[in-house]
Amino acid sequence: MLEAFFRYEFLQNAFFTGVMIGLLAPLLGVFLVVRRLSLIADALSHITLSGIAASLLLAKYVAFFQGLNPLYLGMVFSVGGALLIEQLRSVYKFYKEIAIPIILSAGIGLGVVFISLADGFNNDLFNYLFGSVIAVSRSDLWTISIITVIVLTVLVFFYKELFFLSFDEEQAVVSGINRKVIHFIFIVMVALVIAASMRIVGILLVSSLMTLPVAAAMRLAKGFKQMFLYSIIFGEIAVIGGLVSSYHLDLAPGGMIVMIAVLILVMTIYTQKIWLKVRSTHSKAAKTS
Repeated sequence: MLEAFFRYEFLQNAFFTGVMIGLLAPLLGVFLVVRRLSLIADALSHITLSGIAASLLLAKYVAFFQGLNPLYLGMVFSVGGALLIEQLRSVYKFYKEIAIPIILSAGIGLGVVFISLADGFNNDLFNYLFGSVIAVSRSDLWTISIITVIVLTVLVFFYKELFFLSFDEEQAVVSGINRKVIHFIFIVMVALVIAASMRIVGILLVSSLMTLPVAAAMRLAKGFKQMFLYSIIFGEIAVIGGLVSSYHLDLAPGGMIVMIAVLILVMTIYTQKIWLKVRSTHSKAAKTS
C-alpha cells in the first residue's frame, strides 16, 4: 500500500483526512461522553444525511448544485439540527434529552423523503452512508483541514469553560460562564466534525468514532487529560487501521474503523480486569507475608 499511497492522490486524501478525523472525533467525544450527550452525534449524523440527500436531489434539477460538494449542504443541515436541538432543550426544560430523538427522527424522515424523490440510492449516497476511500476528494481534504484548525483553536481558547461545564454546570454558571454561548459554540463544532467525517466513516457509523475510543480510554485513564490522550491514540489506531485494512480487503472503511474501535474497547476492558486481579493477588500475598 505504501507504493500506492505515493502514486494515487485519493489514498493521500483519505489518509490525511482520516488522521484529522481520528483526532477531532475523540477529542470532542470526551466532552460529549462526560456530559452524557453522546446520542447527539447520532441525531446530527442523521440530519446530515438529509442535507446530503437533498444536495444530491437538487443536483438533478439545479445547475448550481451539480458542481457543489454535497458535504457543504450536509454541514448546513447539521449545524441547523444542532441549533434546533438547543431550541428544543430550552422548550423541554425538565426533559431536555427528548430533543435528541426528535431531531434524529426528523433527520431520518427527511432523508427517506429526499432519497425517495431522488428515485432511491445511488453510489454517491452509499459512499456517504458507509464511507469510502476512493470518494475522498482534495476539496474534502481542504474542508476538513479548515474545520480542524477552527476546532483546535476554539478548544484552546475555551478549554477551561468546557471543562468546568462538563463537571459542574451549576457552579460554572454561578462563576460567570455564559453556558448558552459556550454550549452553542461546542454543539456547532460537533455538527461540523460529524459532517466532515461522512466521507471516511460514513453517516451510520460516525457517532461510534466519537464514543468508542472515549469508552476505551475511560478504562485506562487516571485523569481528564489522560482520557484525551488515550482517546486520540485509540481513535487514530482505529482510523488508520481501518483505512489500511479496507484498502487491502476492498471493504467500506467505516465498518473496519468501527470494528477495530470495538476490538480496542474489548481489549481495554479485559486488560483492566486482568490488572485488577494481579493487583488484588499481590496485595493479598503482601498481607499474608
